[in-house]
Amino acid sequence: KIIKYIGKNNILSADEFYYKFKKKKLSSNNVCLTFDDGIKSQYDIAVPILEDLKIKSFFFVYTSMFEGTPSLLEIYRYFRHNYFKNFNEFYMVFLKFINEDISKYFIKSEKKIIEAKIKFPIYSINEIKFRFLRDFYLKEDRYQKIMNKIFKLKNFKKKDYINLLFMNKNDLKDIKRLGHTIGLHSHSHPPSFEKLSYNDQFLEIQNSQKILTKLLNIDIKEIKTMSHPSGSYNKNTLKILSKVGLDLGFKQIMTIENEKGMKKINNSKFEIARNDHINLIRKINSSNWSKIIL
Repeated sequence: KIIKYIGKNNILSADEFYYKFKKKKLSSNNVCLTFDDGIKSQYDIAVPILEDLKIKSFFFVYTSMFEGTPSLLEIYRYFRHNYFKNFNEFYMVFLKFINEDISKYFIKSEKKIIEAKIKFPIYSINEIKFRFLRDFYLKEDRYQKIMNKIFKLKNFKKKDYINLLFMNKNDLKDIKRLGHTIGLHSHSHPPSFEKLSYNDQFLEIQNSQKILTKLLNIDIKEIKTMSHPSGSYNKNTLKILSKVGLDLGFKQIMTIENEKGMKKINNSKFEIARNDHINLIRKINSSNWSKIIL
C-alpha cells in the first residue's frame, strides 16, 4: 500500500539514491525506502516484496544483536503491543509500578513535552510522557527493573522472543547478497545517543563498522551510509560520521520546529529527512487515494 501510494516510479533503489545524492541530481519527488534496527519481519515480509518489485533499499542495523545482546527496545515494544489492549492500558500499569507522585515532573517538563509532540506527531501525549519517564526520569537500571516486574505479571520471558524479533547473521548476509545497501545504526542502540560523550559515540560507530565489515566480508570503505538510532544525535555525532568516512545519513523526522540550528528539512548530508511509515499508513487509510499500477 505504501509503495502504491508513493508511486513505484518515484522510488529509487538505494545505490541510485546514493549516487544521485552525491552528484546533487535528486529531484523533489525522488525517495528511497529505509529500514532500521534489523527487525526479523523486515526480512520475512518486506524483502520478498522489494525483490518482487525490483526495489533495493537501505537497511540500517545496530550490531550488538549479532553478538547475542540485542537492544531490549524492540522486545519492550513487542510486549506493549501484544500483551495489552492498547498503549494506554500498558501506561497505566507502568505508572503503578513507578509507585510515586510524578505530577510535579510533568509540570516541570510541560514545555518539552509539547515540543516533543510537535516533533513526533505520530506519538500520543501518553506515549511521549512514557518516553520522558523512560529516558530522563528513571535511570536505566530502575526502568529495566520495572519492566521485568511487568514481564513477570504477564508471564512474559524475553529470551523466548529474540529469534522471533531480530535478524540473524544469515538474514543480513542474504540482504546484502540481493543487492540492498547495509548501513550503520550504532553498535548497542543507546536510547539517547546524543547523551553519550564524544569518545563513547566514536566507539559505538567504530565497533559497528568493525563488526559489519567482518560479518559481511567487505572493506570498511564500502559502508558509506547510516541512520541515527532513535533519531538521536548532536554536533559530535556529525563530526564523527565525517571522520570515519561516511557520506550519507538519515534522521527520523520531516519537521524542523524546535530543532536548534536546523535551517531546512535536509539540513546536512547526515540529516536527510524521513517520513515514518505510520504517517503514510494514516494518510492512506484516511483518504481516497487512487490506486497506481505497479
